[in-house]
Amino acid sequence: MANTILVGAQWGDEGKGKIIDVLTEGADIVVRTQGGNNAGHTVFIGQKKYVLHLVPSGILREGKLCVIGNGVVVDPVSLVDEINGLTKLGIKVDGNLLISETAHLVFPYHRELDEQREILKGKNKIGTTKRGIGPAYGDKAARTGLRMIDLINAPRFELLLKQKIKENNEILKALGAAPLSFKKVHAAYRAAGDRLRPFVANTVVKLHEAARRKANILFEGAQGTFLDIDHGTYPFVTSSNTTAGGACTGSGVPPNRMDRVVAVMKAYTTRVGEGPLPTENAEIADLLHAMGREFGATTGRARRCGWFDAVATRHAAMVNGIDELAVTNVDGLDSLERIKVCEGYRCGSTRLEFVPNDIEVFSKCVPIYREFPGWNTPTTHAREWRHLPVKARSYLKAIAELTGAKLAIASVGPSREQTIFV
Repeated sequence: MANTILVGAQWGDEGKGKIIDVLTEGADIVVRTQGGNNAGHTVFIGQKKYVLHLVPSGILREGKLCVIGNGVVVDPVSLVDEINGLTKLGIKVDGNLLISETAHLVFPYHRELDEQREILKGKNKIGTTKRGIGPAYGDKAARTGLRMIDLINAPRFELLLKQKIKENNEILKALGAAPLSFKKVHAAYRAAGDRLRPFVANTVVKLHEAARRKANILFEGAQGTFLDIDHGTYPFVTSSNTTAGGACTGSGVPPNRMDRVVAVMKAYTTRVGEGPLPTENAEIADLLHAMGREFGATTGRARRCGWFDAVATRHAAMVNGIDELAVTNVDGLDSLERIKVCEGYRCGSTRLEFVPNDIEVFSKCVPIYREFPGWNTPTTHAREWRHLPVKARSYLKAIAELTGAKLAIASVGPSREQTIFV
């Protein structure tokens, strides 16, 4: 399999968890490189559903080493809960999970700040998960953050945490929020630190040793291209680099060790939170929600839904250097007579073939559609490319061509078996 970066080509929630799980069969190591527990990867194995937030999806396959890289921000208490939950489900965690000693920590004051800032923004809110991810990355950028290496050093951690609680309590009081108890936070995080200590390691060195052994490494992305802090629809973005470059900075493995980039995209478009979504459509949203689809794995929020946006995915192909595409949720369109695809934007009298960086301009963009005939028949039982309806194959080839990358995988359901290699 070689070293593979997997990214989302849209606004996140593209079904990366399932595709990562499928690709992990050929991997030795799976590395999570950015984001925090604001991400949620859902994987179905048989009748069992697993929702992962910080632990890489590779944990669900035996014999795979999973790594939480330096680019991730870790809520230690939530991570312990996740590990314990997996253990109760019979998933082995001890011995096959490593956490970077330089990964930054998320604290209760980050979550409080996240919520208070959203309240202050009012109608201009970002629509964050309020998990404290943005404020934690803010501390990292300001060089005032605490890391895993601090958490497992008890005397140092106590001293640093006292300073941080004191400082942030002043900010919280100014915002009208209740101050935090140092004693309670310290006790909870010390307990989490003791539980996580055996997992903490210099993961950069471990990954380079694995690369020298020619191990196959899969770099697991969270969120999607248009939530990237640099390349997304700013300010309606997350606080990390969700594009392919983030896999290098978030793991310490350089670009010349990467072999391919696989991007995951739905056969339509969805978005959680605020911000532009040019192809948003009530008809398709109602259809998908009625099917029980498109609710966030982390928050349970109903996702906004729209037709496939080829302008956005072309942009994603350019930014990420996408080699192969995995198209998911093909079966979500099974009942439609006609299917629309956005192939350009109209902004005033101008036609745009790219995503504008000016959010006000982007908000005014009107999609230019091309229509395709629907296949109006179930695809969930298809296991090979030739088993798909001709119209479904034509549609998939068209959206891959419009995106500008090679179609490699089509997914017609959540289980491992419902995966077609093209």
